[in-house]
Amino acid sequence: MMRRRWREPAAIAAEIDRVRSLRLDALRRQWRRVFGRVPPAGPSKDLLGRMIAARLQERAFGGLDRDSLRFLQSLARHERPARRQLKPGTVLVREYQGRRHIVTTVRDGFDWQGTTYPSLSAIARAITGTAWSGPRFFALQRAGDGSKPKQKSAAALDDGRRQRRPTNGRNGPQAVNGSSPVLHVETAPNA
Repeated sequence: MMRRRWREPAAIAAEIDRVRSLRLDALRRQWRRVFGRVPPAGPSKDLLGRMIAARLQERAFGGLDRDSLRFLQSLARHERPARRQLKPGTVLVREYQGRRHIVTTVRDGFDWQGTTYPSLSAIARAITGTAWSGPRFFALQRAGDGSKPKQKSAAALDDGRRQRRPTNGRNGPQAVNGSSPVLHVETAPNA
């Protein structure tokens, strides 16, 4: 019965309904027919039925593409997913200490002030004079996304002034030092 290849969604839905209505012993036999091995002992009747239904749909409509499978396998191994790739032509705008910095993603890196850099971190270092995570500097990554935030001491200087926490003014919280990331992202139209 499982060797049939249904193409009609209504026939597949009917088979899934039939499978989900089976008793546990019949569902375990169905598992052996579908997967060619003894079913695992742990899953509930509901989960066995769902797994068989997923396999039926996969056989009828096709499975996941290679990239999706690789991504799911990396999650199962508790690996971090690959970094998001910016498309060439994406423009990042960052204001830092009163100056606007415009970076354009190009095929082999990032263009800033007419020079191509291999990474956003190299540009962040050139702008600030200190080591920065480029994705964090350009607000593409939050502090909790794989890197620890740098702690600044109370004596850290910014334009000769001590940095202070935002204060509450008449209109709510207001930044004091003006160096918080402000990012504008524009993506290139699809060519």
